[in-house]
Amino acid sequence: MLTHRFSVAPMMDWTDRHCRVFHRLMTRRARLYTEMLTTGAIIHGDRQRLLGFDPSEHPVALQLGGSDPGDLAIAARIGEDFGYDEINLNVGCPSDRVKDGRFGACLMAEPGLVARGVDAMKRAVRIPVTVKCRIGIDDQDPEVALDVLARDVVAAGCDALIVHARKAWLNGLSPKENRDIPPLDYDRVYRLKAAMPDVPVIINGGIASLDEAKQHLGHVDGVMLGRAAYHDPWRLLAVDSELFGESAPHTAMKHVFEAMAPYIERQLAQGVRLHSITRHFVGAFHGVPGARAFRRHLAENGVKPGAGVNVLRDAVALVEDRVAASIAA
Repeated sequence: MLTHRFSVAPMMDWTDRHCRVFHRLMTRRARLYTEMLTTGAIIHGDRQRLLGFDPSEHPVALQLGGSDPGDLAIAARIGEDFGYDEINLNVGCPSDRVKDGRFGACLMAEPGLVARGVDAMKRAVRIPVTVKCRIGIDDQDPEVALDVLARDVVAAGCDALIVHARKAWLNGLSPKENRDIPPLDYDRVYRLKAAMPDVPVIINGGIASLDEAKQHLGHVDGVMLGRAAYHDPWRLLAVDSELFGESAPHTAMKHVFEAMAPYIERQLAQGVRLHSITRHFVGAFHGVPGARAFRRHLAENGVKPGAGVNVLRDAVALVEDRVAASIAA
């Protein structure tokens, strides 16, 4: 059964394989997403480097950037062969590079092309195919644009819609500004769900807490957290208990890091630098006494040649010296 009750958003330069392993140690149930990968990179690039992932990451989805139906089908099939649980098409990224490549949010203006891409991917793979989009772009009327895109891709076989509840302004705003300046319109996503009761609809954009997530779940099928999950990963410790009624893999961040150590050691043995992994830990102890010392120790020592897992253990000890209790509370 395809479930997206809670997921962590695909985020460029952030949700790489190391980040996803870290997140998985805090929640068994969250659906995780790769960074967006272009079809060209997957078809012509180093597939193991781009697509390889740890088995612990399941359920994990591959997000594709592209618009050519044939290329999307090939890339989706490659992703399925690598073992991904879902293929997601990016129709929401507003960066200039994405626009120039005819993928991302600019495809909101070409719903027919998006639908042909979904149809091609559905014919190529057995796993679910989903679409992540905005409510509209530039001068589009979101009431019309979102409905047209949704109807077209669902008719093509799309298994779920993930909607960032903001417009994207491709002319006049930077990608960073597009994450904050266009106003949120959650009600527009609620109306989409009401109009398509049989289609899983997941809401994304500006959601900062699990309490907010619970409120949205009264209107839609799932909630996707982005920056809140990345910058304050401790929030993920409560996902399984709060949203699924199940126990978490670990109840405190110090236990997460203990469980992370064997993975880190394996990666270091393969030539990965410690900082490539620990850079995702900056917000782990946000608001906890000793958090600044933790961050400083990782920043100063994690980048040194030959840095090992003891750097992380020493950084965690700086927090434990000040706080003995679990930070999950």
